[in-house]
Amino acid sequence: MLKRIKIGIVILLGSILSVQGQDNSVAWQLRIDTVTITGKRPFRDIGTTKTVLDSLVLRESITNSLADILSQSTSIFIKSYGRGTMATASFRGSSPSHTQVLWNGMNINSPMLGQVDFSLIPSFFIDDMSLWHGASSVNVTGSGLGGAITLGTKPMDEKGFDLKFIQGISSYRTFDDFLHFRYGGEKWQSSTRLYFVHSKNDFKYTNYEKASIGDDGSYNEEYEKSRNKNCEYQDFHALQELYYDRKDGNKFSLAAWFMNSDRGIPMLTTDQHKDREYKTRQEETTFRAVGGWDKTAEKLKASGKLGYTYTHMLYTYNVHAEETPANQMQNASSYVYSGFLSGNVEYIPTEKWMFGATVNGAYHYADTWEAIHGTGYFEGRPEVSALATARYRPCSRIGLAFDLRETFYDDKFTPPIPAAFLDVTLWPRYGLMLKASIARNYRYPTLNDLYFLPGGNPDLLPEKGFTYDTGIEFTIKSDDLFSLKGEVTAFDSHIDNWILWVPHPKGYWTPRNVKQVHSYGFEVKGKASLHLGDWTIWLDANWNLTKAINNGEPANSEDVSVGKQLVYIPQYSAALMGQVSWKDFYFLYKYNYYSERFTTSSNELYTQRDKLNSYYMNDVSLEKRFQWKKTALSVKFSVFNLFNEEYVSVLSRPMPGRNYSLTIGINPHWGKKK
Repeated sequence: MLKRIKIGIVILLGSILSVQGQDNSVAWQLRIDTVTITGKRPFRDIGTTKTVLDSLVLRESITNSLADILSQSTSIFIKSYGRGTMATASFRGSSPSHTQVLWNGMNINSPMLGQVDFSLIPSFFIDDMSLWHGASSVNVTGSGLGGAITLGTKPMDEKGFDLKFIQGISSYRTFDDFLHFRYGGEKWQSSTRLYFVHSKNDFKYTNYEKASIGDDGSYNEEYEKSRNKNCEYQDFHALQELYYDRKDGNKFSLAAWFMNSDRGIPMLTTDQHKDREYKTRQEETTFRAVGGWDKTAEKLKASGKLGYTYTHMLYTYNVHAEETPANQMQNASSYVYSGFLSGNVEYIPTEKWMFGATVNGAYHYADTWEAIHGTGYFEGRPEVSALATARYRPCSRIGLAFDLRETFYDDKFTPPIPAAFLDVTLWPRYGLMLKASIARNYRYPTLNDLYFLPGGNPDLLPEKGFTYDTGIEFTIKSDDLFSLKGEVTAFDSHIDNWILWVPHPKGYWTPRNVKQVHSYGFEVKGKASLHLGDWTIWLDANWNLTKAINNGEPANSEDVSVGKQLVYIPQYSAALMGQVSWKDFYFLYKYNYYSERFTTSSNELYTQRDKLNSYYMNDVSLEKRFQWKKTALSVKFSVFNLFNEEYVSVLSRPMPGRNYSLTIGINPHWGKKK
C-alpha cells in the first residue's frame, strides 16, 4: 500500500515538473531565455491560501456536479453516499459543517444541518469558484473552521446574443440537458440557464457483504451480484441573471436560482429486504435570490446585497408487506426561510494602505415536523457578523494584513475572531513568495444540534479553534509559450468543543461537546501549460497529507479512540487533471486517489467493515470541435472509472463501475467582444 502511495506521489510530482527536467537523453529541450512575472497581488489576497478553479475545470463535463469538481481538482475530501445522492465536503480533516459555502456573497449552508449537498449544484451554474483554506476563510465568512468556498455568477464579456445547448446521454439511462441563453447590450445583460437530469441509476455491482444463496438455501462461495435499487433521480434547475451598468461607477445585479429534486435513496448493501418491499425518497425544492449593488470610485468601493432562501424538504419511508397496502414508516418535512442583508466598503487612500469593513445579517426560521411520530420544532435565529480589515504594503515585496470579526447569534456573542496574514516576495523573477497566517475561529451549533426532537441539546457550546498556515508559492511564465505555478502549504489546526452526535441511554442520538481535534498536514498544488504550435498541454495537480487526530478525553474506560484518525478522513489524497489538444481535438485525463479510511473511531480492524480500502479513479474523454462561421459544435465521448475500480465512499453505499457518456453541444452566437 505504502509502495503504491509513493509511486503515485512520484507520478504526480513528475507530471508537474517534468517539463523542467533536462539531460543528455531527452528528445528535445525547451530553453527559457526570458521569464516575465506580471500582475500585482490584490490587497485582499495578502498572505492567504486560496485556490481559484480554472474555467476548464468547471466546464469540463455537463454530467459534473460541484461534488465531482471538488473531488477531482482540489484538496477537499468528498464523502459521497452514492451516485445521485448526498455528497458533503471535508476540508483539512474537519466535518462538513466546518466548510462554509457562499453563493454570490450569501451563505447557503443549511441552518438546520450546517452543511451543503454539493451533488445538487451543477458545475455549469457557476462562473467563479474559489477555495479559502483555513485561516484565509475569515476574509469572507465566520465559522469556517476547515475553510470556505465562494461561488459566483458574472456577466458575459460580449455584446449581442449567445445560445448554448448541450445534450448528454450516459450509462444507466441517464439524460442531461443544458440550455444557456444570454444577451449583452451596452448597459443591460441577461442570462438564462436551464438544466435537467434524469437517471434510472440502476447499475450492477458485486455485493461483498452478501454471499449468493443456492436453490437449496445453502451459501455459495461467490458473492451476490446485485443491482442498485430504488435509486432513480431527477433534478431541475433554472437560473436567471440580470445585470445593469449605469456607466457612472454604479452596477446592479440580480440572480435567482430555482431547484427541484426528487431522488430515491438506494438500498444498503447489507439490506435484507427484497426488491419493492420498501421505498425511501427525498424531495427538495429550493429557491435562492440575491440582488446586488456595486459602486466604484477612484479610492473607494462600496457594495450592498439583499438575499432570500426558501427550502422545503420531504423524506418518506414506505414499507410494503407482500400484498398489503404500503405502510408509511416515516414522513418528515421541513420548511426553512432565510433573509440576508450585507454591506461592504473598501477604502484605498494610498498604494500602501487598504481599509475595509463588512456587515452581514441574516434571519433563519425552521419549521420541521415528523408526521408519524408527531415530533418537530419551530425555531428562529438571528445572525449578525461584522468584519474590520486593514492591509498594508510597506514595500513591493512585503504585505501585512489583519482582520477582526465579531459574530452574534440568538442572544449570544462569540469572542472576537482575529486573523493575521503575511507574505514576503523572496525572488520576484520567479514569483517566489513566502506566506503565513494565523486565525482564531468559532462555529456555533446548528438548529438541529439545539432543538432536534428527540435528542437536541440546548446546552451545547460553540466549537472553537486556532489555525496556522505557512507556505511557499512560485510562478514562472515565458510569454505565451510556457507557464508553471506551484505551491506547498503546511497547516496546523486545533478545534475544541467538537460537536458529535453520540448514542443516548434512552435509545436515540444526541449531540455533545466531546472532542478536541488536532488536524495538521501538507497541501501541494501545481499547474503547468505548454504551447507548441498546434499542440497545447495543460496540467493541474494536487497531493495532500491530512492527519485529523482525536485528542479529547476518553468517554469511558473502553474508549480507545483518543489519538486515532477521525472516521472517513483519508490520510493521503491526490488528484491530477491533464489535457492535450491538437487543432480541434482535445484529450482529457483525470486521476483521483484516496487512501484507506476507517469507519470506527478506534481505528481497529476486527472485521472488513472497519476500514474502506483506498481507491484510484481514472476518467478519460476525447472531444472534437467544429466551427462554421458563427456556430460551434462539439462532440465528446467520456469513460468514467476507466479500470472498473470497485470502491465505496461510505460504508454499505454501492458505487458504479466503468460507465460511459456521449455529449453533444451546439453554440450559435451573434456577438462581439466589448
